[in-house]
Amino acid sequence: MTQITIIGAGLAGLTLARTLAVHGIPSTVYEAEASAQARGQGGMLDIHDYNGQHGIRAAGLMDGFRSLVLEGRQASRDVAPDGTILADQPDDPAGGRPEVQRGELRQLLLESLPAGGVVWGHKTRSVRTLDDGRHEVTFANGSTIVTDILVGADGAWSKVRPLLSDATPAYAGRSMVETYLYESDTRHPATLALVGGGSMTAYDETTRIGLGVQRERGDTLHSYAMFDQPLDWFDGIDFNDGPAATRTVAAMFEGWAPELVALVADSDIPPIFRPLYGLPIGHRWEHIPGVTLIGDAAHLAPPDGEGANWALFDAGQLGNAIAEQPKDIDAAIRAYEAALFPRNIDTATAAAAYYPEFKPY
Repeated sequence: MTQITIIGAGLAGLTLARTLAVHGIPSTVYEAEASAQARGQGGMLDIHDYNGQHGIRAAGLMDGFRSLVLEGRQASRDVAPDGTILADQPDDPAGGRPEVQRGELRQLLLESLPAGGVVWGHKTRSVRTLDDGRHEVTFANGSTIVTDILVGADGAWSKVRPLLSDATPAYAGRSMVETYLYESDTRHPATLALVGGGSMTAYDETTRIGLGVQRERGDTLHSYAMFDQPLDWFDGIDFNDGPAATRTVAAMFEGWAPELVALVADSDIPPIFRPLYGLPIGHRWEHIPGVTLIGDAAHLAPPDGEGANWALFDAGQLGNAIAEQPKDIDAAIRAYEAALFPRNIDTATAAAAYYPEFKPY
């Protein structure tokens, strides 16, 4: 039987493994993290009916997905730095973009896989193609595997990508600082009231700083302070010193409404620095038998609300293609890539439009 190896147990890798399992095709996912609980999995995702939900459907998990949807979270607001509400979009239950928590969606996928489907604690160090056309993966723990089919679902800094492409991610001209407020209904009611029922965005064109906020389960407010600045602009912030970094970042919002400043100044976690990157627009590669990429490994773009959705879509498309041609998986990969590459141009171009300083060439 053909051995299929997937590198990365994020949404893309797990959705591919589950889609294959639905069709009785075994695969193994190798993941660097020690366990499913090794780290937080990020915040809310709006899963779109035109791409992300196709991947969920291919995995046979639409009922489980619907059980995770947080009602009311499709509401959105634009707010001025002084707290004035500029636009208020109410929730639309039929809007086609239901919100779920990334970690809960990942757990749904994990629980859907056969026992042993994910091998934890295996960080990929290098990959190479052998003379017989198979692929060898070497892990940081010193172990190796050889596989017939290798799929890189290992994100922005993929270790599988160099087999196919010399492309590397470029800085998008924006960085974010991640913060959380827990139990905001009782501890920060004024801030919660301003955020509203779903998401909120505030931006100052003069200073080029902003805030993006998501209302998660349990009235947790998950925020990203946004700074359209070069990377070296952040050198003076010591993110290893949580309290000092919090003070420094909060001071940048001087003059903003106190309900907005609280999202940073009162964070219940040390601020986390998250610079944004993207691959060249229209990233593609010459086909190599038995190896391909999905998700951010294939088409990393700076955030525009579509990255996870296209990753889910990729996984469903590749999984279904393999199920249709299980005796010629390389032909299935070719068909998947033929559809992927023109789509990459469109999706990356759309994302780059939000980032005027992004020069991914």
